[in-house]
Amino acid sequence: MFDKLKQAKDLLKLRQQAKQLQQELEKIEHVEERGGIKVKVNGSQSVTYLEIDGEEKMELTEVINKAMKEVQKKAAKKMMEMGGGLSGLLGGMNQ
Repeated sequence: MFDKLKQAKDLLKLRQQAKQLQQELEKIEHVEERGGIKVKVNGSQSVTYLEIDGEEKMELTEVINKAMKEVQKKAAKKMMEMGGGLSGLLGGMNQ
């Protein structure tokens, strides 16, 4: 019984660490500019800003982020199928 309680505590701690890591990743940013295009991406691999020829493109930003979330979900599912067990760590990334 104590072993199961310890496992539950360890799992809770791991989830908290994964959530904290996700929050820290969201703070990381990189901006890339080329040929009239400016894009800002965070460490969670989400596009936070997109500008083309001086005009902000929020709809395109949303489409890109939706596509990225969907592929992250598919990757997490594949990892579960393969017994990777890391899908819980990716949980914050695909919400």
